[in-house]
Amino acid sequence: MNDATPAAPTRNGDPLPLTGERTVPGIAEENYWFRRHEVVYRHIAPRCAGRTVLEAGPGEGYGADLIAESARLVVGVDYDVSAADHIAVRYPAVDITRGNLVDLPVADGVIDVVVTLQVIEHLWDQDRFVRECRRVLAPGGVLIMSTPNRITFSPGRDTPLNPFHTRELDPAELTDLIVAGGFEVEQLTGVHHGPTLQELDRRHGGSFVDAQIDRALAGEPWPDELARDVAGIGTEDFHLTDDHLDASLDLLIVARSPLAP
Repeated sequence: MNDATPAAPTRNGDPLPLTGERTVPGIAEENYWFRRHEVVYRHIAPRCAGRTVLEAGPGEGYGADLIAESARLVVGVDYDVSAADHIAVRYPAVDITRGNLVDLPVADGVIDVVVTLQVIEHLWDQDRFVRECRRVLAPGGVLIMSTPNRITFSPGRDTPLNPFHTRELDPAELTDLIVAGGFEVEQLTGVHHGPTLQELDRRHGGSFVDAQIDRALAGEPWPDELARDVAGIGTEDFHLTDDHLDASLDLLIVARSPLAP
């Protein structure tokens, strides 16, 4: 499937450190972000069933492992040594390889579905990455991509709030990027807070997210109420819809590569 050297296994499957660059399961204070990402993996998993899937930038690897439960094969490509080594040990169902996402170590036209969630905003050459996704996809193959919505993630700013992000996108910008890469967009949806999270927004000063960020930046122990509320979040507390895209938290786009002439 690929021509790069597989990542060397680590000695154990210890959790990756929480750096702010990726979400990690099993950390109580991280549960909101983990569930916000997990809901998208669970939403797209049926589209990957029985398919050959490439996840570009699998991070900790939990999502690629979830997809591997029903996919024919899941290939992961990640540039980070620690992430690739971790996945090789923790998630043996994933065929993980180190590689540059703008020069994917995968042959032309051999992938049915490319999955890349919460990755594009980290890349400097986003156009080239989208072209690489098209190159490795078989004719009619599917690209599934998510990214934070710039309008709500870094409101009113020209540069991202997250220091690990290079360029964030709004719904129109994401659509333009994918179309310019030669894809036909099938669906664009957004992740929103459901009723439980909307109530938590009200209880925590208008923004449950800001309440968490403020405590994390303060470097102090979390109030018991906030800690309990974060720990209690599940994937069912988020919903995906194509309504009110500008107000969504994250964007999820599904696009298809051209059929062979």
